[in-house]
Amino acid sequence: MRSGMQWFFGVAVLVLVSVTPGCSVRDASDPAAGKSSSGGASAKATEGGTTAAEKPLSEKPITKLSGKVTITGSSTVYPISQAMGEEFMNLHKGVDVSVGESGTGPGMKELGEGKLDIADASRPIKPAEAEACKAAGVEYIELKVAIDGLSVVVNPQNDWCKAITVSQLKALWSPDSKIKKWKDIDAAWPDEEIRLYGADHASGTFDYFTEAIVGKSKSSRTDYTPSTDDNVLVKGVTGDKYALGYFGYAYYAENKSKLKVLPIATGDDLAAAVAPTEETILNGSYKPLSRPLFIYVNKASLKKPQVAEFVKYYLHEGQSWVKTVRYVELPAAELDAARKTLTEAMAK
Repeated sequence: MRSGMQWFFGVAVLVLVSVTPGCSVRDASDPAAGKSSSGGASAKATEGGTTAAEKPLSEKPITKLSGKVTITGSSTVYPISQAMGEEFMNLHKGVDVSVGESGTGPGMKELGEGKLDIADASRPIKPAEAEACKAAGVEYIELKVAIDGLSVVVNPQNDWCKAITVSQLKALWSPDSKIKKWKDIDAAWPDEEIRLYGADHASGTFDYFTEAIVGKSKSSRTDYTPSTDDNVLVKGVTGDKYALGYFGYAYYAENKSKLKVLPIATGDDLAAAVAPTEETILNGSYKPLSRPLFIYVNKASLKKPQVAEFVKYYLHEGQSWVKTVRYVELPAAELDAARKTLTEAMAK
């Protein structure tokens, strides 16, 4: 299945090829990429801005770089890496950037096996994953690249739930939850079954959501529709009046005309509930679902010129894509810290 993200880049590439013959595209739907994937959020502009197709290419001159850059992992980070990979290949015609989305967990596993240059991650690396890397002799660096606000959404026809509390979400998603119908949350709500959609167990989004809401990572009810493809979750909620789901902010922002996002209250006062926006995610007032996004880079891969240049691009010119694909850019101090980490790693 081709997602909105993949469709967009197919169109963008046709435009680029007409100007720069020979520019190739490699994404996870291409069998040669080695992974299957359904794509991510479209690289559209924020409201009032330019679309990615209209966005001018970087002024950096094309070099004679060649070779491959392999990336997989988080479906949340996928739209960012995919957008950057597309433009980097346009700038460097001899480089093939292969971007897949397998979930943070599988991405970390492949990083630890030395199969990847870069693992996309929507959560920090786990101790067991770090130990696996150490045992295999794989050294890595952790780089923050953007900020996300996990979004809890319902169908636009849902006219009864205006906001929700963390305690209500915990009661709904806990492993021992007895909630089956909307009225089980609030007696004034419909006597209709809640159909739930959320991240797959391999996803870093699943780990983060369960820890932030339920209180323990991977602790969740199992009678819901899980997927590592956020577009499947979007489709599920948009097609069902009584559905509720959660996924990354970019997927809500891309589909906001078809979804209704729920403001979240950390206490019992629904009037104090905060909705995810670029501002609330960045300033931390959207709690507890604001989170950093990462890439983990195999240090050995930094010896490859094409990988080193791509990671530098990711933290410099490429950062303009973060907002284009509807995530929130890092504060300057955090971005500077990531750049310093990369510089130090490359100097060794």
